[in-house]
Amino acid sequence: METFGEYIRQLRIDTGLPIRKIAAQLDIDSSLLSRIERDERQANKDVIAGIARIFNQNEQDLFQRFLSDQIAYKILNEDVDIEVLKVAEQKVEYLKSKRGINLSL
Repeated sequence: METFGEYIRQLRIDTGLPIRKIAAQLDIDSSLLSRIERDERQANKDVIAGIARIFNQNEQDLFQRFLSDQIAYKILNEDVDIEVLKVAEQKVEYLKSKRGINLSL
């Protein structure tokens, strides 16, 4: 199990490309990419899409990794158990139904 940033760093290392070349392809500063890899900054959807393209990854899978990190960090320091995730899943379904979105998790 690894964070989104750790996963991105490993993809880059596996390809042998320096951070500056990947950052240039993403049209972002290499220091920003470095902070994303260290989980100090969050990627946006454009960066995630670019990373998927550059490393031939499924964009939806990368976005799931990203979102799961956000959820994990959000509840990390709270005094809650896994039940909160079950309630959140139900709430997501409820909110989707209110908006007319019929997608299952």
